[in-house]
Amino acid sequence: MLTTYRGSCHCGAVRFEADLDLTRPSYRCNCSICRRTRFWPAVATPEGFRLLSGESELTQYLFHTGKNQHYFCRHCGVRPFGVGTETPVGKMIGVNLGCLEGVSEEELSRIPITYVDGLHDRFLPPEYVSHL
Repeated sequence: MLTTYRGSCHCGAVRFEADLDLTRPSYRCNCSICRRTRFWPAVATPEGFRLLSGESELTQYLFHTGKNQHYFCRHCGVRPFGVGTETPVGKMIGVNLGCLEGVSEEELSRIPITYVDGLHDRFLPPEYVSHL
């Protein structure tokens, strides 16, 4: 069931709202950027994501093919969301679960995780996942 969640970067300069179903799979990826930033996204549709404030405080980072847009707060460095343009579900917003407000540790522990081998551009689980 879709629920509207609010979230922010660490310093609060970037604030957003997202309609998410936390009973649906979230994602952990072993690509070079997700591994380094420990990004853990849930998927929102473009129409289910609203940037409330801080657009001018975001820095965009593109790498490799440039097909995914990675956004970071230019003050605290937190990555609150990203935009995937070439995914199995089409264009989507990856909302960093660690940035959601009012979600308990217990609720976070119940969110299903799908592991993705982004290092090799495959939407299959990589050989090793416990570190993700």
